[in-house]
Order: sequence, then C-alpha cells, then structure tokens
Amino acid sequence: MRVARFASTVIIFGSLALPWCAKAQEMLGMQQMTPGQSQHTHGEMQPVQAVYPRMGRAQESAKSALFTLEEAQRVATESNPTLQQAEAEIRASKARQLQAGLYPNPTVGYVGDEIRGGSVNGGKQGFFVQQNIVTGGKLPKSRDVFSHETRIAETEAQEQKLRVESAVKTAFLRVLAAQELLDTKKDLAAIESNYADTQRRHFNTGQADETELLEAEVDAQRQRVAARMQENTLREEWRSLAAVMGKPDMLPTIVSGDLEHGWPELNEEQIVESIATQSPATRIADASSQRATAQILRGKRESIPDLLLRGGLIYNREPLHIENSVTGWEGIAEIEVQLPIFNRNQGNVSAATADRDRAELEKQRIALTLRERAATVVDQYANAKLMALEYRDEILPRAKKAYQLMVEKYGLMLAAPPRVLESQRKLYQLQSEYISALESVWTTGIALQGFLLTDGLEAPARASEVDRPIRETNVPMPDRTQSPH
Repeated sequence: MRVARFASTVIIFGSLALPWCAKAQEMLGMQQMTPGQSQHTHGEMQPVQAVYPRMGRAQESAKSALFTLEEAQRVATESNPTLQQAEAEIRASKARQLQAGLYPNPTVGYVGDEIRGGSVNGGKQGFFVQQNIVTGGKLPKSRDVFSHETRIAETEAQEQKLRVESAVKTAFLRVLAAQELLDTKKDLAAIESNYADTQRRHFNTGQADETELLEAEVDAQRQRVAARMQENTLREEWRSLAAVMGKPDMLPTIVSGDLEHGWPELNEEQIVESIATQSPATRIADASSQRATAQILRGKRESIPDLLLRGGLIYNREPLHIENSVTGWEGIAEIEVQLPIFNRNQGNVSAATADRDRAELEKQRIALTLRERAATVVDQYANAKLMALEYRDEILPRAKKAYQLMVEKYGLMLAAPPRVLESQRKLYQLQSEYISALESVWTTGIALQGFLLTDGLEAPARASEVDRPIRETNVPMPDRTQSPH
C-alpha cells in the first residue's frame, strides 16, 4: 500500500520545486521537468530533479535597462535639495565674513545756528562730514571670527555630500536585498502551493486526510501572504530611494547589483578610531572651538575706543564792522573718543571665554559619542558578517546537500514527500536569512564608512547652530540599518 501511494504521488511531487505558472518559471530561471524525470520506467521510480535558490534572477529576466548605483548617485547629486542648501550656506557665510570687515560709512549732514538771523540778520548754516575710525584691528578680528564660520559651512557641505552618498548607497542596497528576497519568497509560495495541490489530490483519492490538506493550505496561504508583504516592502524601499535621490515620482525599476561580493571589509578597531578622529563632526567641533577663541580676541579689542572725526564748513552771516561785510565761511573740526573707564567689555570677554571652554568640552563629547555609537554599529556589522560567512560557507552548502540527498532518496522510494518538502522549504528559508544577513553587512558597513551619516534628507546645520543641544549635531544614530523583514 505504501509503495502504491509513493507511485501515485511521484509525478505530482515532481513539480513541488517549480513555480505554479509559466511566467513565474521564466522569471525564476528554473527548468521544466520532462515527464520521464518523474514517471515510472518498467516499475522503477526515477529521481526528481532538485531545484536550488539562486540570486540575480530578477536582473536576468528584466526587460528594460537596469538601474545602477552610479545612476542613483548622479541623480542624487543633481536633485537632492540638501546639497544645494549646504552650498547656499557657504555663500551666506562668505557674505557675512565680507560684511564683518567692511568699514563704517561716513555721515554727511547739515548744521545751522541762529538761522533766523535776529535783528542784525546774522546766523550760521553749513555742512559737515563725520567718519568713525575703527581702531585696534577690530575689523580684521571680526572677519577672522566669520572666517571660521565659513570653514564650518564648508565642512558641513563636505559632510552633507557624505551623508547623501551613504544614504543613497544604503537605500539602493535595501532595494536590491528586497528584490532578492521577493524572488525567494515567491519560490517558497510556489513550493507550498504545489504541495497543497498535491495534498488536495491525495485527499480526493483518499490518500490524505482532511488535517493534512488543511495544514498544507494554511502553509501555502502563509507563504502567499509573505510574498505579497515582500512586494510591499520592495515598493517601500524604492520610495525611500527615490526620496533620498530627490526624485519622488521616479517609477520603480529593477536595480543592478551583487549582494554576495564587494561588501565593505572593515577593521573593527581602526574604523572606530577613524570615526572618532576623522569624522566631519570632529572637524566641525574643532572649528567651533577656534571660532570661540577668535571671539575672545575680538572681544578684548572692543575696549580700545574708536575715534569719531567730524569736519565741515559753515557760512557765518554775522556782520563785521566793515560796511556791507559778513564773517563768511568758517571751518569746523571735532574729534571724539570714548574713555573705557567703566565698560571695558569685560562681561562679553568672560562670556566668550566660557563659550570657548564649552566648545573644548564639546570636542570631547563629540568624540566620545562617536565612539559609543560606532561601537554599536560595529557590533551589528561583525554579527552580520559572521552570519553571512557562516551561511555562505557552511550552512547553505550543507542544506543544499541535504536537500539533494533527500531528493535522491525520494527517487528510490526511501523518503516521503513531506520530508522532501521540508528539506526544500528549509533551504529556501535559509536563503532568505542569508540575504538579510548580506543586507545588514552592506548597510552597517556603509554606515561605518560614511562616519555614521546615513540620513540624506537631514538639513545641513547653519554655521551658528552646529552646537545647539536640541539638534544632536552631526552624530545621528542610524535609526534603521536593516529593513524590518
């Protein structure tokens, strides 16, 4: 009876590893089995051809040009608004630097005295020119303060370029991983659907009970739902990529890439040290400290008083003792200087000194924060790399061999269909886990190479706001380095 049941199911089970429609078979790159591969020949059972998961099938079956990472980077360079914001801030900083060094404008005015003239028809009227003479080198010192702001803005622009590049790479790799996972989940759905069809035929012929049929249908439905959910995930990841590129209306397309090769190879100790010492965040903190020092020097020069010069001409109509004669044109000149007796700008100098001390401590805080957050991402990277290597070199080869042996046993009537199905199902589930591990290696590696700057739509800070506590400046924690599969 058992042999008869095997004989009646071998032809049906031969299709378990294949998609349920010709279109899916073409997309997945699987070969159709010939009838001779799964039928009896003179009473002997022929082995079923094993079908293994493989990556890159969506790219192979694409009917249009593939979208590459280089194209994504080019589009982002042209369309991501934060890059233009950073350039605009550089222009604004340079303009403020120019303005800080400009000399005060002169003042021209009218002066009059005893204008009505009185009983002798006298009075004085004229004009003056007034100029404030800035002393103590205040203007060069003011320009120096704003030169540091320009440097901060330029570093912010470099940081923003890194941020956008890392964000585009990360989003692109997520799309690629979601694309690969969709193929695998469709395979699983096809396997479960074919097995449910097999169990339904067995149920109709009395070779399976209703429990076996219901369990098979539940598993098939679960995998179909998982495949549809993965389609939603792929759509979400594409929208994220399009947004960070600055092209939200860009239609989804198949991306080109290789998850298994070329992932970031990092030295875990060196990358933490590099992030803590070479990150744009540390350079911005250093420039902020230098700006605070320049403000101290500028504040100390404030106590040196400026000179106020005024000169002009007045026409005096007061009559002289000579008949029909008036005093005429007279020159005027004034020099004013404020004595720094009570106010020597000592309060502002003390405040600038405290700001400088705070900026020095901020440099330490930034470095420590970067080390802390880099350590977390390095741990994620190390675990993901360990998983990827173990799956690639040990787990998947063993699972493939186990599946091949099970298929051979089935061909010799030494294994029941559910055991072959379970072996194949496990192989494809392990493939899904392998893809997720590869995605995590890529995304965490990219985050570390990009100094943890992963949000390509984070607006660049203004030079005067880089150390505002409300904005965790330049050291954002990557909130999602792997898609929530």
